[in-house]
Amino acid sequence: MAAYIPDNYQPTSNLLKGKSILVTGAGDGIGRSAALSYASHGATVILLGRTLAKLETVYDEIEAARHPQPAIFESNLADLTPSQCTDLAGALATEFIQLDGVLHNASILGERQYIADAGYWQWMEVMQVNVNAQFLLTQHLLPLLQAAPSASIILTSSGVGRTGKARWGAYAVSKFATEGFMQVLASELRERSAIRVNSLNPGATNTAMRRAAYPDEKATDNPSPHSLMPTYLYLMGDDSLGVTGQAFDAQ
Repeated sequence: MAAYIPDNYQPTSNLLKGKSILVTGAGDGIGRSAALSYASHGATVILLGRTLAKLETVYDEIEAARHPQPAIFESNLADLTPSQCTDLAGALATEFIQLDGVLHNASILGERQYIADAGYWQWMEVMQVNVNAQFLLTQHLLPLLQAAPSASIILTSSGVGRTGKARWGAYAVSKFATEGFMQVLASELRERSAIRVNSLNPGATNTAMRRAAYPDEKATDNPSPHSLMPTYLYLMGDDSLGVTGQAFDAQ
């Protein structure tokens, strides 16, 4: 059963003051909105994505609003390796004594195809970006997360990662894996760490991925990424202390 944030939740303006938060896929869509929202609530945001120009645009928006100065790490998760994660963790450790949160937002849709017709390499690319990359990043960033008094990891799920549907193939399977990863990691950390781990299904949202998946749908009938931010703020801020191992819906 899905979990939801408290009714009429209103985050305080300084909810994330002094926190350092990494957001993957921060250049567009939900990742961009989350980065801007986290920054507006006091966080130093680390923008990770594959398109430098998009990250720089988000960086400039945060700077123009006079929020804490963000950082940029350009990375294509489709090619992410353990050594690259070691370098990333090392670079972050030189700038930050701790990491207070990670939003694993980046995902790719892959083919909308029947299993019988799915391409192997297309399948593997989805698994690399949606599953393997979040494992590698999480594993290498755990020491920095453990250094924080109350860190939060948010893993992006989907409705088709909880109930499988035809022709959602690798994407749906990757989101089932995300739910499993969340449960295992939350269980492992519950007794020996203050890190909380939850999954979040944003639901139908007006993003490029949604428009690609449903080309005949009227995009503006779906809520904007910005409208989902109370849930993203609740799970990242200390208002959700003690909440871990839960599968949240944003709508």
